[in-house]
Amino acid sequence: MPLGRVLLVRHGETDYNTTGRWQGQLDTPLNLLGRQQAEKVALALRNVPLSLIVSSDLSRAADTARAIAAHHGLTPVLDARWREIHLGIFQGLTRQEIKEIYPLEYNSWHHDDNFVVPNGESRLQVQKRAHEAWLSLTERPDLEGTALVTAHGGTIRWLLIRLFGEEATLGRHLENTSITTLERSEDGAWVMRKVGDVAHLQV
Repeated sequence: MPLGRVLLVRHGETDYNTTGRWQGQLDTPLNLLGRQQAEKVALALRNVPLSLIVSSDLSRAADTARAIAAHHGLTPVLDARWREIHLGIFQGLTRQEIKEIYPLEYNSWHHDDNFVVPNGESRLQVQKRAHEAWLSLTERPDLEGTALVTAHGGTIRWLLIRLFGEEATLGRHLENTSITTLERSEDGAWVMRKVGDVAHLQV
């Protein structure tokens, strides 16, 4: 049986999340709440049989993956293709600062998914590499059961749009440590079962 289910987990909270600074590929660590969130999602998934855990190599995602892996006797496989979008000159700034310092670039970014942020990448570029990582995972003949990926809000969102269309994430916010569940149907097509589930944070 091929891989039948993939859980996409966003990383725990960082200080940049709380202050509204755009992280991109800056390697910002989990804050205290983020570590607590990672433990909560790990506990929620502790009885789910996992055949593999893959993660972005940025520490906020990798440390979330390690918290989950500790309950399964697994070591996360780090893959840079699951990183957040590289935001180039926008990284480390708030939205308001970006508007004030780089108004033309921000306008282009806001209206064009092909726009490459100077020193960074475009939304469609991150979508392409995330989809390549997805295919590398889901087409492996040696895997079955359930795999888990820890990644980033933007990366997960653009992968879902690539797989299921614009409506996949319409009106849905992928909160820190949210779980998105994708399952392979009998005809081999992937379907979304849950998007952005954070029930474990309410415990």
